[in-house]
Amino acid sequence: MHLYHFSEESDIDIFEPRVKANRTNMPPVVWAIDREHEFTFFVPRDCPRIVYKKAEGVSAEDEAKFFGLSSSDIIMTVETHWYQAIRDAVVYRYTLPSESFEVFDATAGYYISQKTVRPTHREPLTNLIEKLIEMNIELRFTPNLFPLREAILRSTVKDFGIHRFENARQL
Repeated sequence: MHLYHFSEESDIDIFEPRVKANRTNMPPVVWAIDREHEFTFFVPRDCPRIVYKKAEGVSAEDEAKFFGLSSSDIIMTVETHWYQAIRDAVVYRYTLPSESFEVFDATAGYYISQKTVRPTHREPLTNLIEKLIEMNIELRFTPNLFPLREAILRSTVKDFGIHRFENARQL
């Protein structure tokens, strides 16, 4: 199994467990993501984004609303003012040994370890928009994510992630 950690920092030699700001009820851990879901980090770390996938149980109405005429089963939406930051970003993908990790959220591809972890490889990723396109992930831009978030939360779409929403522009 391939597990990764993504960062805009290029010089991380060791990952120490720490308490995540939005999960203060958890013990300190090192976070990782699996290969299937790594694309959700092909943007700058603080970029707010909503990612959703076609899956069983989505109503015909919601499929038309959220996927429209797209041939992609995965849509990532970000706010328009993040375009240049995404275009110019260099994100480092750290490969982590999987032995000490356990599944935290299989749907999102998140894994955690309570042990210190040394990466086995570091790779700079550039041209992130092109990488998403190559994966047949539709990247959408919108002036504001709030309407989409509210619509997704009220929908039959269940395979979704809302990332770094605290950084979204207020209406």
